[in-house]
Parts: sequence; structure tokens; C-alpha cells
Amino acid sequence: MDVNILHYPRLDTVLMVEDFIRLHSGEYTKTKLWKGLPKKMMYQSFCVIMNYIEKSNKIVYDRRGVIVWVWDPKGVQKYLKRKDLLVEI
Repeated sequence: MDVNILHYPRLDTVLMVEDFIRLHSGEYTKTKLWKGLPKKMMYQSFCVIMNYIEKSNKIVYDRRGVIVWVWDPKGVQKYLKRKDLLVEI
């Protein structure tokens, strides 16, 4: 991505967006999510956060554009501990 970013979001802002998405998974499209956040931010910073979260495979968009939280670290750890599954890391 070759974009000039004027301001990178702080970690607490990224975590706030992640928490909000996790709590409201399947309820918001991207624009409505941005407008519904508890703390206002520039749309460019919000897009940087959303790109990061999507590339981290924590969210997916359904066919209507609704954001769904899919990251499940507890579930991953559960499967990694199973001896009957072959997991290549």
C-alpha cells in the first residue's frame, strides 16, 4: 500500500476499535461503525486501523459489507494442544 499517512493511530485507539467490533460483531458496516465508535477519530486513521485488523485476519466482511469478528485465539490454542491433529506452524 503506497499511501501517505499523516497520522498513525495510537495503540489504545486500535484496541478500542477492536473491542467495539468484537462487542458488535455482525451489526455494522464500515461507515456506520466509524460513526458509532465511542471516541471520534479521523476517517483516515480509522481506515488504517481497519486495514490492519483485516490483514491480521481478525475480521471479515459479509456480502452486505457488515463487519464480523472472526479471530478466536482461545479456540486456536485449544486445537493446537490436541495431539490427534497435525498442525504445521
